[in-house]
Amino acid sequence: MASKKDMRRPDLIIPYQEPVAKGETGELQSTIASTLPMAAIFMRNRYVGWAAFVFSIQTWLGESEESKKSSSTPGYFSVGMAFMSLIVTYLPIFLPPQPPFLRGSATDAPPPVPA
Repeated sequence: MASKKDMRRPDLIIPYQEPVAKGETGELQSTIASTLPMAAIFMRNRYVGWAAFVFSIQTWLGESEESKKSSSTPGYFSVGMAFMSLIVTYLPIFLPPQPPFLRGSATDAPPPVPA
């Protein structure tokens, strides 16, 4: 049967010391996580969109309490923006654009009748 005596030795106890804070590396990550989705939307490049999505998830999961306090936007906002960039890049597959000669407005004159 196990004894009820505490077997820990008080002379081996090491007091907790808070780790030293790192530099401002989170600002660059959040800047890239916000900029990559915009680049994917402007260029309509799917590879940049996927890179933005993965990078923004990594940034969101890796943010510390200090970076949460100092950042202007929350991490899930950059993930949402990256997801929207993926939607924009894949949108032409589901909603193909119309050719320019079929476009028109309700106020245009009707096309000429062929003779």
